[in-house]
Amino acid sequence: MNVTRKDVDALNTVITVDINQEDVAPKVEQVLNDYRKRADIPGFRKGNVPMGVIKKQYGKAVMVDEVNKVLQSSLNDYLSEEKISILGNPLPVPVDNIDWDAPAFSFDFELGLTPDVEVKLPNRKAVTRYEIQADEKFVNEQLERLQKQYGAIVPTNDVTIDTELTVGVSYEGGADLKSATFKVSELKSKKALNAFKKATIGEAVEFSTKGLFREEHVLRRVMETLPKKAVTLSLTLQERNNRTLADLDQDFFDKVFGKDAVKSATDCKEKLKADAMGHFETQANQKFINDMTEHLIDNTKFSLPAAFLKKWMQTAGENPITEEEAEAEYAKSERGLRYQLIESKLMQEHNLQITREEVETFAKDLIKKQMVQYGRTDIQEEELTEIAGRILGNQEEVKRISDQVMSEKMRQLFLEKGNIKVKKLSYNDFIKQAYKK
Repeated sequence: MNVTRKDVDALNTVITVDINQEDVAPKVEQVLNDYRKRADIPGFRKGNVPMGVIKKQYGKAVMVDEVNKVLQSSLNDYLSEEKISILGNPLPVPVDNIDWDAPAFSFDFELGLTPDVEVKLPNRKAVTRYEIQADEKFVNEQLERLQKQYGAIVPTNDVTIDTELTVGVSYEGGADLKSATFKVSELKSKKALNAFKKATIGEAVEFSTKGLFREEHVLRRVMETLPKKAVTLSLTLQERNNRTLADLDQDFFDKVFGKDAVKSATDCKEKLKADAMGHFETQANQKFINDMTEHLIDNTKFSLPAAFLKKWMQTAGENPITEEEAEAEYAKSERGLRYQLIESKLMQEHNLQITREEVETFAKDLIKKQMVQYGRTDIQEEELTEIAGRILGNQEEVKRISDQVMSEKMRQLFLEKGNIKVKKLSYNDFIKQAYKK
């Protein structure tokens, strides 16, 4: 047996595996002998079937199977010994009419090679890391929102931007739906706004769904599903309510934060600010990672064996896809592949590794945060360990959490080694600037 390599270019190579009959004959003979011992063929006693009969019936299939095994092992061994890093999997070059009785066989495999990647940190152009501030205006807005949420509902005849309308919903071709509630501020149609200002309780008004609400999700909530095309809704006014602001008393604090967690309006605002800053930090961190990722992809130049990868994609899945479908799939996945190679290089250069203990600790932190959201603050270490153990028994969860751990390690690396500029701003300004809204 002999394995040789012939490079097509810097990113593509062909590996040739030459196999002689002697390389597989002993194993073929062993398998056929096992078949002979177990064979139950009419006209022969079990275990005494002539080898010629066994070879005639099973010889070719066994030969093909053993050659494939030798091909696979020899190819893997060669790639490992020669430290050849590849993308995708080797693609066998089709061979027509193989003579399995020949003294030797030769098989070729096309391979796409992993390119050399040079990642430059610090990056030349600075990437912004946002520090979102929970200013007094934001905290006051959040407090007012909570006061409205926990305030009393009062019927009204005066429609304002904050008025809540409860309506019965029906439309042609659909069954009558349950009542739905929405705020006047969620209406986009001025015609609808004016109609509801004038309508009396029990009166039905009709509008097209097109342009009725500012956001699509409100229409989905009202109709319970989204129509494929615009329909005319009949909305029967059932209630028209305003919410009064809840008093900033202990009853309100207990409802919002839990029993005796907050004792005063000052404490309340401080708690709202701290909670907001925690959420802002998570959002800003993700934005920073995303921006740094995009920057590295755009500014780390290297070539890929694109033609090979597209060819490999045609047969890599459960079902073959066309050349056109592979082109589209490659276009969608190319940037992701580029970042995988960049990340892999950074992990190698900076010795970034993930331990089981880190995954367990991260899982416990996630569990703890989720339980706090549901009012559980007394969770014990034993319970955390038990829940984390169940979660990490699922390999998909292990992969998901490991990815999050590595993402955090990358963020820390970017902060330490990257060219970063810090920008402090309010949450509203963050949304406008970071997402161009």
